[in-house]
Amino acid sequence: MSRHLRLGINIDHVATVRNARGGSYPDPVRAALLASQSGADGITAHLREDRRHIRDNDIARLCASLEIPLNLEMAATDEMLKIALRHRPHAVCIVPERREEQTTEGGLDAIGSHNHLAPFVRELSRAGIRVSLFIEPETHQLDAAISLGVPVVELHTGSYCDASGSEREVQLAKIVSAAAHAEKAGLECHAGHGLAFDTVGPIAAIPNIAELNIGHFLIGEAIFRGLESAIRHMRSLMDGARASALGPAVRGERQ
Repeated sequence: MSRHLRLGINIDHVATVRNARGGSYPDPVRAALLASQSGADGITAHLREDRRHIRDNDIARLCASLEIPLNLEMAATDEMLKIALRHRPHAVCIVPERREEQTTEGGLDAIGSHNHLAPFVRELSRAGIRVSLFIEPETHQLDAAISLGVPVVELHTGSYCDASGSEREVQLAKIVSAAAHAEKAGLECHAGHGLAFDTVGPIAAIPNIAELNIGHFLIGEAIFRGLESAIRHMRSLMDGARASALGPAVRGERQ
């Protein structure tokens, strides 16, 4: 059970805006440094095969500039493995990737891809990189992640965020159950995808979850209120939900 809930900020879409015009502005590294100053515990960046947002030089500069952990999201390809081994970020989250998708659509099939994923997990782990798998909140996918020997899983929250009414409650229950299963199995559990101010609370309240990774919503919200303000408000919502979930005894310890 995690008392402090970490916040990882994905800065991909700062690079998306930069790439739409060309040149070097706005700079995703500057955004990462501002996020660090605004309450982020880590930075996430997804280096895609087509380099549609984050570029190779961004990864090099992030590794050189950050004092908080960098989580590199990547597909399980030989090209990405070489890049990760060269830069050695704090963590790598292996995600599914299809060139035609606009954003990551669902979690990895850790069962069907077990034999393909195994050497990537092994090589990254040998290099001292903390490996996680981005998976659906399903017991059989968690069990496959366990068999691969990863220390961390990140649960896909997109279905929960996209749902409404009773269906959202169904999706939330799946995440609650998966997080409990992960903790029982000795996995550190993260969550992310699609989280916003109005959806983060119930996820942040799940005590078995140690970290949330949030990007697109906060970069979009920064247009209207500024990045620092958006991150600080998200941090406040997360902290409030976690404190309420842990109860008055724990809140008293922090006073």
